[in-house]
Amino acid sequence: MAAKEDDAAGVESRYAWFRLAAALALSTMGGIGMWSIVVVLPAVQEEFGAARGDATLPYTATMVAIAVGGVLMGRLADRCGTLLPVCWGIAGLAAGYLGAGLAGSLWQFTIVQALAIGLIGTSATFGPLIADVSHWFQRNRGLAIAICACGNYLAGAIWPPVLQYLIDTIGWRETYFSLSMICVATMLPLTLALRRPPPRAQPPVQAGAREAESERPLGLSPNVLQALLVLAGVACCVAMAMPQVHVVAYCADLGYGAARGAQMLSLMFGFGIVSRLAAGFIADRIGGLATLVLGSVLQMLALGLYLTFDDLASLYVISALFGLVQGGIVPSYAIVVRENFPAHETGQRLGLVLTTTLAGMALGGWLTGVIFDWSGSYRLAFVHGIAWNLLNAGIAMWLLHRSMGMASPRPALA
Repeated sequence: MAAKEDDAAGVESRYAWFRLAAALALSTMGGIGMWSIVVVLPAVQEEFGAARGDATLPYTATMVAIAVGGVLMGRLADRCGTLLPVCWGIAGLAAGYLGAGLAGSLWQFTIVQALAIGLIGTSATFGPLIADVSHWFQRNRGLAIAICACGNYLAGAIWPPVLQYLIDTIGWRETYFSLSMICVATMLPLTLALRRPPPRAQPPVQAGAREAESERPLGLSPNVLQALLVLAGVACCVAMAMPQVHVVAYCADLGYGAARGAQMLSLMFGFGIVSRLAAGFIADRIGGLATLVLGSVLQMLALGLYLTFDDLASLYVISALFGLVQGGIVPSYAIVVRENFPAHETGQRLGLVLTTTLAGMALGGWLTGVIFDWSGSYRLAFVHGIAWNLLNAGIAMWLLHRSMGMASPRPALA
């Protein structure tokens, strides 16, 4: 009987898995907005005769816009469903790539890139889709969220070489025009999978488990828990940014060359996908908070290895290990949010937490550069990252302790 009810509601059904596959494809396509600006930067700098610092402004503006857009699109998804923000995102990407390709100055390029591609486009294809997927799964919610969260990592693995080939072959403007058409042609058909409204909230998996609709999740006010998750998100990603943003420069400084660093970065993303899937599988068994603690502690240990070893072979191994342990941290926040807040608030609250992780990446990348300029090496920067990681682990452990100390079992996946 329960199986028939789940099937009728769409939870854990074949349709739910089909919807997840469509969400992953949409996220992978929409994630192009995070990587196109990185790949096109040298060509844009040369065409507009800009200094390197000025040429990086489009990237900074785009990342800030994606962060802000994540909150706005999450709220829109909570009120109107997932289909509307995703359709807006597709329109933003299409118009943005067309407009940016026609830009006559760096400032025009920056404005269009940030507002259309970042604020409206890419932001709609990450947080809202993860929130949507969480409504369609119960027993396998952690795994489903982790699969959907792999979209931006897949985008990072697939798009940069494709874009570089197109830029070398037809030029950056023509590449942007092509991306406008590619986004419409591939993403619009996928939105057909998002037409059904989410199923009604299901009863808790475990008898007597605390409802996710509790007015005081983990015995805290909702806003206090939200603030702690926001702080934890900033802290973990400040630490995470150190290797991800600076490993190429670090390898160049050590005399190994930038190409070696690029290979290590690719290893991080590749193993990061494995990490996200494994974290989802684990979260379905031990809960989101315990998975967050596990990922945070392992990331801190991996950062410590960078302080100990700096020969080429060791750096390859450590970079792969770092990717293997850190990739599951961000999806864990989505699971924690879904376990502890009402279903109708998922998009807004998850969007805010994911936004702060992006802010943490931006802050961590910048602070690492400042520390390097001040100290002349990356050693102190690694110590700085570990300190932020300690803050993240401390928050996660305290929340887990509160969860375990409550009379009821861990939060229901409802």
